[in-house]
Amino acid sequence: MRWLLVLVCAAIALAAAPISHAVTPWFAGSVGGATQVISVVGVGGSSAKMDVWQRGPQGWQPIAAGIPAHIGANGMAPQIREGEKKTPMGVFTLDFAFGTQPNPGTGLQYVQVGPDHWWDGDVNSPTYNTMQVCKREQCPFRIDGASENLDIPQYAHAVVMGVNKARIPGHGSAFFLHTTDGGPTAGCVAIDDATLVQIMRWLRPGALIAIAK
Repeated sequence: MRWLLVLVCAAIALAAAPISHAVTPWFAGSVGGATQVISVVGVGGSSAKMDVWQRGPQGWQPIAAGIPAHIGANGMAPQIREGEKKTPMGVFTLDFAFGTQPNPGTGLQYVQVGPDHWWDGDVNSPTYNTMQVCKREQCPFRIDGASENLDIPQYAHAVVMGVNKARIPGHGSAFFLHTTDGGPTAGCVAIDDATLVQIMRWLRPGALIAIAK
């Protein structure tokens, strides 16, 4: 993993370096004016490869490539429903970051979470698919089997993916780029924590994540 960290740390230098030919990544026509994109491409089952891209005056350049990633236990799908354990395909915003650990220096808004932080997954709740803070016994939404407590090792560091931002009940909630535990996810994208921290330090508002098979 060391070479990946070196590549990510060298983002600014790479962005300024000349390239011999134009690079056109697969997502280029779908990200508008974004200058930072994390690309996730499935390689079968619950495995994927992640590339990190930055766009400068000379076009798109890879900052890091081939990062091993885990996705949903049931793979990817263009349309998802709550509880399917599939990672949604498409292009999504990276809205803010959070984690049980202190802010590692990300350019995004960061929330350090504890035992009273939840992601509301109750399809009947008016705050469905949002972060909420409440004592377990006082939360106004369904906890067991629905909402997710954010004080877990997999959320040492995480970035919120803007999936189902309209908060349509049943169309999915709690999709993050987060620390891996070494296995499939319930629909998120998970990578090695040290690499994630480096990426988070590079991220700025307006960054996107693009996911495809």
